[in-house]
Amino acid sequence: MTSVIPDQTHDTPHRCGLIAIIGKPNVGKSTLLNHIIGQKLSITSRKPQTTRHRLLGIKTVANTQMIFVDTPGLHSGQNKAINRYMNKTVQSVIQDVDLILFMVDRMKWTEEDELVLQQLKHNKTPVLLLLNKVDQIQDKSILLPYLKELTELHPFKEIFPLSALKDHNVEELESSIGKYLPEGAFYYPEEQLTDKNARFLAAEFIREKITRQIGDELPYEVTVEIEEFRHDEKENKNLIHIGALILVEKAGQKRIIIGDGGSRLKLIGSDARKDIENLLGSKVMLSLWVKVKSGWSDDERALKSLGYDDHS
Repeated sequence: MTSVIPDQTHDTPHRCGLIAIIGKPNVGKSTLLNHIIGQKLSITSRKPQTTRHRLLGIKTVANTQMIFVDTPGLHSGQNKAINRYMNKTVQSVIQDVDLILFMVDRMKWTEEDELVLQQLKHNKTPVLLLLNKVDQIQDKSILLPYLKELTELHPFKEIFPLSALKDHNVEELESSIGKYLPEGAFYYPEEQLTDKNARFLAAEFIREKITRQIGDELPYEVTVEIEEFRHDEKENKNLIHIGALILVEKAGQKRIIIGDGGSRLKLIGSDARKDIENLLGSKVMLSLWVKVKSGWSDDERALKSLGYDDHS
């Protein structure tokens, strides 16, 4: 955390706190965070477990600073080091926040939802249950009885039916969050949006494009490492040179990402560059390489060297 900002001397007490967004993979946690912050910070795709890292999204409105913690989806059935890392991240976060937003998918209570609920059973942190994607429920008459069933599962403080994608009921959720946060000075400057730097976000945007474009053709053994990130001081100071290394575990995966004549890699780079330029407000020269690094996703030391370490 950065140092506390002093001299907040308003009549209305300031509130500031950490809010964890948890749930099974691919339920809409990152989409909700991006809508609340009003800018793309957390990457999204239809593929489960797209989010791998803890990421803070910071929103300051008047006397309230909400620090959202986007987390990987809690899941079972996979025992690689990277899966253990993601689950450990979720379990650690919920022990250290002021409010938990538990997101589930409309009328589908699953074993993975139950897995998340079990993590909350002995936790005294207030929990709001978010029933996402309600815009996809055709018969709204079944919603109220289902909400009543959910109230019996856990002493949730409130239940919010919403649509993170359509921005339905999200503003009402934000209004309610403030009352659960403790009084205190802000942790971050009012204009700050995240704790992650531009290098991290650039790597994530590239990984998102890989996940979206390749989908089921490629398993989860792909990550991105930024090797170069510099301003062009000689020719154009508004130009940023970014060199990124895409790591996979098998030669066949490398061929899939590169595509015929490099066509797929060019498309990944083109789409990622647009998002990075929107984020940085600068022109970007993006260069991508693909390298085989066998076994990285099940190697604790390799994961730490690639930034999979949220103990800070």
